[in-house]
Amino acid sequence: MPKLPIILKSPFPIFLVLVLFFWACQQTKTSKATLETTATDSIQIWLDQSQVSETPKEIKSDLLAKAQKSAFAISNDSLKSSYLTKLSIRYLSLRDSINFRNVNREAIRFNKSIGDSANLGEVYWDLGAFYKRHNIQDSAYFQYREAQQVFEAINDQFRSGQLLRSIANLQSDIGDNITAEATVIRAIEKLKPLNEYRALASCYDLLADNAKLLNEPERALSHYKESLAYKQKANESSLRLLSTKHNMALVYQKQGQHQSAIATFLEVLAYPNLRQEGPSFYGRVLNNLGYSYLKSGQYDSLPNLFMTARKIQDSINDVSGKSSGALKLAEYYLTQKDSLNALSNLQMAHNLALEAGDKKQLLNVLRMLPTADPKNATNYTQQYVTLNDSLLLQERQIRNKFARIRFETDEFIAENEVLAREKQLWTGIAASLILLGLAGYIIISQRIKNRNLKFRQEQQASNQEIFNLMLAQGEKVEEGKKMEQKRVSEELHDGVLGKMLGARMMLLGLNKKTDPEAVAERAKAISILQDVEGEVRSISHELSHAAYQKIHNFILSIKDLTKTIQSASKINIDFKFTDELDWDALSGEIKINLYRMVQESIQNSVKHADCQNISMHFYADEAMLTVDIADDGKGFVPKRGKKGIGMRNMSSRIKKVNGTWDIKSEVGKGTTVTFVIPLVSNDSENAPSISPIEHNLQET
Repeated sequence: MPKLPIILKSPFPIFLVLVLFFWACQQTKTSKATLETTATDSIQIWLDQSQVSETPKEIKSDLLAKAQKSAFAISNDSLKSSYLTKLSIRYLSLRDSINFRNVNREAIRFNKSIGDSANLGEVYWDLGAFYKRHNIQDSAYFQYREAQQVFEAINDQFRSGQLLRSIANLQSDIGDNITAEATVIRAIEKLKPLNEYRALASCYDLLADNAKLLNEPERALSHYKESLAYKQKANESSLRLLSTKHNMALVYQKQGQHQSAIATFLEVLAYPNLRQEGPSFYGRVLNNLGYSYLKSGQYDSLPNLFMTARKIQDSINDVSGKSSGALKLAEYYLTQKDSLNALSNLQMAHNLALEAGDKKQLLNVLRMLPTADPKNATNYTQQYVTLNDSLLLQERQIRNKFARIRFETDEFIAENEVLAREKQLWTGIAASLILLGLAGYIIISQRIKNRNLKFRQEQQASNQEIFNLMLAQGEKVEEGKKMEQKRVSEELHDGVLGKMLGARMMLLGLNKKTDPEAVAERAKAISILQDVEGEVRSISHELSHAAYQKIHNFILSIKDLTKTIQSASKINIDFKFTDELDWDALSGEIKINLYRMVQESIQNSVKHADCQNISMHFYADEAMLTVDIADDGKGFVPKRGKKGIGMRNMSSRIKKVNGTWDIKSEVGKGTTVTFVIPLVSNDSENAPSISPIEHNLQET
């Protein structure tokens, strides 16, 4: 046989290969983890860079695209959820509708799949803002409600309150001001305990706007003042504070309190660098100040204020602001009876309103056009009515959609509550059934324990009965012995001793005589002595037989049992037993339980077998005691399954003596029951032994 190379004989190279393999696997895992960490860091850097305002839009798009690609490849669920949520809001801010919808859709799906409620609420919120921006108000309302319910479910009261404010804003936009007011009050109730001053200021601004639309100027001013106070607590920017003051001035203007409005507008315009910091806002303030001058009949600054505002709005392409300014300037020209300039500005306002998609502004323009162009008044009026009806119908339809969404959502919540109650009910029923089953189990177990206890007590009573029976049998044997002793004593005293005394006296009288008569008398005395010898021998033989004949108390108890049953049932019982075992040396446990098992077996044959004969055979070898009980009855087919009380008792008793038992039966061939009991127990010193006994003793 060729020798193996040394490298195959040594285990060291194999060990080295295994070590290198595991090291390589570990390095692979470490490399993957390092790569994922690097990718994670890169995503965050790209997201941060995309927020820098100076970064061009194209570069922001590239940064977000790289972040999106890496985020989709991340295996960590928590990080992936966070990055997808951030990408959603970044694309929304960038106004990249296609990428926003793709990322937002994936973010919703993924957050649902991993159960990340906080991020799921955020992306629902983003989608609602997207729909609102595109003026799809019913979809925006639905997504806002979805987000609000998610945050409500996780007890995020701040975001829930913010979303309620957004929902109220939508309701206000469609003219459902009363419902909007109720919704914003709910938002305030959630935000006030949190001391979220900025969010509270926004809510009070919305309350004031609603009050203004509902022609409740005093309440509107009160809410604006509360908003101003919260903005000051939140250290809001000066522009935000000035915006609230500007809104208060508009309330004064709507009330006809133009001097108060002018004073407030001038206070706003007095802020330094307002034109540079907020040119759009500055242009609106100039237009509104010029309108208050117009309404109060102060024309000195007009139309210069309107023209200045238009230049500013032209510079920043503020379409909505230019439309509003042109409408106000047209009204000024109408007061000056300059229909041509008025019509020109109204046409400009009309075109700008169409460009901005501001249908309410378009209504205002159509309302004023008949005054500037009476020839086409009918046409303008018809357009106004058509547009107004269209807007009213649209608002009604959207309100109905909102109501349907609320109803369906509330109905869904109600169904969930019903399901939750049903679940609680079924849980209660299940718990009750379990408790009932447990109680039943305890009761049944207790009954079984009580039955077993009663059975043991009955066994103890039976054992005591057998013990008393054996004691009585022993007493009878002892009584027999005493009677036999008395008989022997009487025989010896009255018979043997009397004869021996007579013979002795006769022999004493004849000792000195030698005549024939004396010889005859001595022979007679000798004969008497021989008779005495024979009688003594006979008594001796009787005593010897009694000594060597074993009297078994246990066997006698069995014989008495068979005699009792035999006389009562008229069935012949043949009982055989080996005489080579000291039956009384068996332990009390074996004798008591064997007696009961024999009794039960014979009684079963008597009651059920319809037999004429029963045979019992007790025999033993060095290790085992075997008992066979057979009858010639009708027999039966043994079945496994539920046993009767008698058979259970026999099973219980045979186990107590570490034995086994078997029952064999055939229909028409009778039944045989066999008990096998070990003679060698734990207490082997006290175990009975089998010793042969000589039955034929030599007579002496």
